[in-house]
Amino acid sequence: VQLVESGGGSVHTGGSLTLSCATRGITLGDYAIGWFRQAPGKQREAVSCISRSSDMNTYYEYYSDPWKGRCTISSNNAKDMVWLRLDNLKPEDSAIYYCAAREGVGSAWHFEYEYWGQGAQVIVSA
Repeated sequence: VQLVESGGGSVHTGGSLTLSCATRGITLGDYAIGWFRQAPGKQREAVSCISRSSDMNTYYEYYSDPWKGRCTISSNNAKDMVWLRLDNLKPEDSAIYYCAAREGVGSAWHFEYEYWGQGAQVIVSA
C-alpha cells in the first residue's frame, strides 16, 4: 500500500491550496481517507475525512471544527485519488499535511489509520 501526497507549497494569508493523495494497493471505495496535519511541537490533528457510511450505502465527509467552511474533500475511486482543497489559509495552518487510509468507516483519530503518506508541507505567510 502506498499513499503519495502532493500539492503543498507556500501561500500568503487568505490563499488556497489543493492537496492531492494518490493511493496504490487499496480499493479506494473500501477505505476511509483522512487528512491530518502536524505542526512542529504539536500533536497530529484531524482536518477532514471521506468515508462510506457504516451501512456502506452512502459517503460522508467530516471536517474538524477549525476547518468547517474552509476546506473541501473529494475523491475519485476510478482514479484512486483524493483531494483536499484548503481555503482562506492562515499562518497558524502552516504544518505538514498527511493523508492516511483506514479500512472501513472513517475516524478523526490518527492512531486508527493503518497507512500513511510521507506528508506535504504547507507554509502560510502573513
